[in-house]
Amino acid sequence: MADPSSYRPKTGQIPDSPGVYKFRDEHRRVIYVGKAKSLRQRLASYFQDLANLHPRTATMVTTAASVEWTVVATETAALQLEYTWIKEYDPRFNVKYRDDKSYPYLAVTMNEEFPRVQVMRGQKKKGVRYFGPYGHAWAIRDTVDLLLRVFPVRTCSAGVFKNAARTGRPCLLGYIGKCSAPCVDRVSAEEHRDLAEEFCDFMAGRTGTYIRRLERQMTDAAEEMEYERAARLRDDIDALRKAMEKSAVVLADATDADLIAVAEDELEAAVQIFHVRGGRVRGQRGWVTDKVEAVTTGDLVEHALQQLYGEETGDAVPKEVLVPALPDPAEPVQEWLTQRRGSNVSLRIPQRGDKKALMETVARNAQQSLVLHKTKRASDLTTRSRALEEIATALELDSAPLRIECYDISHLQGDDVVASMVVFEDGLGRKSEYRRFQIKGFEGQDDVRSMHEVITRRFRRYLAEKEKTGEWSPEEAEQSLTEEDGRPKKFAYPPQLVVVDGGQPQVAAAQRALDELGIDDIAVCGLAKRLEEVWVPGEDDPVILPRTSEGLYLLQRVRDEAHRFAIAYQRSKRTKRFKASPLDAVPGLGEARKQTLIKHFGSVKRLRSATIDQICEVPGVGRKTAEAVLAAFAQAAPAAPAVNTATGEIMEEEEPATAGDPDHGERPAGAGDSDHGEEPAGAGDSRHGDGPGTTRAPSDSEAPTRVGVAETRRGMET
Repeated sequence: MADPSSYRPKTGQIPDSPGVYKFRDEHRRVIYVGKAKSLRQRLASYFQDLANLHPRTATMVTTAASVEWTVVATETAALQLEYTWIKEYDPRFNVKYRDDKSYPYLAVTMNEEFPRVQVMRGQKKKGVRYFGPYGHAWAIRDTVDLLLRVFPVRTCSAGVFKNAARTGRPCLLGYIGKCSAPCVDRVSAEEHRDLAEEFCDFMAGRTGTYIRRLERQMTDAAEEMEYERAARLRDDIDALRKAMEKSAVVLADATDADLIAVAEDELEAAVQIFHVRGGRVRGQRGWVTDKVEAVTTGDLVEHALQQLYGEETGDAVPKEVLVPALPDPAEPVQEWLTQRRGSNVSLRIPQRGDKKALMETVARNAQQSLVLHKTKRASDLTTRSRALEEIATALELDSAPLRIECYDISHLQGDDVVASMVVFEDGLGRKSEYRRFQIKGFEGQDDVRSMHEVITRRFRRYLAEKEKTGEWSPEEAEQSLTEEDGRPKKFAYPPQLVVVDGGQPQVAAAQRALDELGIDDIAVCGLAKRLEEVWVPGEDDPVILPRTSEGLYLLQRVRDEAHRFAIAYQRSKRTKRFKASPLDAVPGLGEARKQTLIKHFGSVKRLRSATIDQICEVPGVGRKTAEAVLAAFAQAAPAAPAVNTATGEIMEEEEPATAGDPDHGERPAGAGDSDHGEEPAGAGDSRHGDGPGTTRAPSDSEAPTRVGVAETRRGMET
């Protein structure tokens, strides 16, 4: 615990102007970001008698080891910079709202040639119109099903669309009139885009225009005795009215507004937002947060506004924002919202009438959300705390292991040997800090030696980062920190407990690696799969935890997650090795020209048998490159014939490779990947489809192996 006076800046050094400040801990990690109208007055308030500070503020200033600031021109600029830094550094003492789920939106992909209506979650994409969020995806699908009668916009995926265009036959929705079938040219791209624009206008609240137009068309059809057409228009009008009934009118004057309500206690707060467009509730969402700093209701509202509109522009920011309390001061926030929208935004507290009544409804939802969250959190937090305490007791640790790292080795009969490192903090996986390793020190299968190498590399990096941050004495530190971004480095922070997947030999290897590096303040244990025994270094007998132990269950989850992550990485490397092509060895031949060659000849086999003159006919390929291509094929071993495992028949027919499709033909082994020894999970890698920090194992259909062989190999994986 640091003494705030040890890093307190002199008052005369602090500018008396608007700005943003950052508190950093001893590891140079940003732990708090704040803004101030006067930096001098605000920072001076932190460096007073700790007894006069709020307990959470006192904890923050004693955790910090330094403070720095940036001067800006206006309070509005300070608000924007504060939001940017909170998003970048994720400081532990700032209010951070979190969703308890990913809310679905109704999205119209106006950035495509033929816009598509679909359900979307997650980050918003440029050029896509969003409506919502909705509480349930089925609510979106029910609404879309009704509206497709009137606005038959495409809803199919790209694959279905291309298949219909290729065969000349639309899908079922095209036959029943719920899609205008642009895939088979029933309507032009311009006509289909007009339909999508009308769909968006209706969802945005401009409903009266379309209903009146349909009623007029229905009357005209009836007068002309086109009764079938009139009946169809009548059904369309009913469908639109049913869709409108799903969102009841709450404000009679077609108001566009967001209503924000807060429910809070001493420790936590819940925020509820109702999105009202055209007088109707078009979406609802809720957040919860821990009150890790001393905040008022106005502060909570300000943080909610930052999170809600920090990435939004234009009409996504409504004309009116109604809140239970105004930030102090409110003018910079209102000016910031106006800049985001591009026109004036009203930020105020409703005093009377329908808006005040609706605000009371939103507040009741916030209160119920807080009660429900605390009910769930109490059980979950109690269980995790008990698990950590049981582990600390069983392993005779001084305190509960708040950060646990687990390591596992994976290979296929000694090939593609890799390792994984997963991180659990407070009993929960921290996927952004998962790491993957390639075993470099030797060839072949040796789990014990592999474990020693991985632990050595990981903690050697930790010692290097520790040296950079200046935690060692000046004469030992040879270079200073060059990038003070405040974010966690790859291996900058040590765990309290290292868990290895294995028994006594693996544990001994891990402990030996730490001893060789001079690290003696990190506990080590191993979890053996067979009997779920917990092994500790230097002990001949394992520690036996009861089968009902929460501590054992947590260790099992950590071990299983490390095993899953290692297997996924090993499979991805194996798949890339199987898909390696002789073209990879051709110097100067990039991915684009590889695909051009494959597309020109139709397959690698035909390319292999081509002459230099034939290869030179490919656009962009010269004679020197053609000679290098044939030389690479000459040096490569001939590909083994494919065998039908059911009949034993050699399959000589080949599938034509499709240019641009990485699952056909040959793909370079290194495409889209790096060959670094340690890789952050999910960083710039398309394999991470499950979100940050996870690796999607390729399915067997993606690997260029026959089913029987793939199943046999899977059984051999460790």
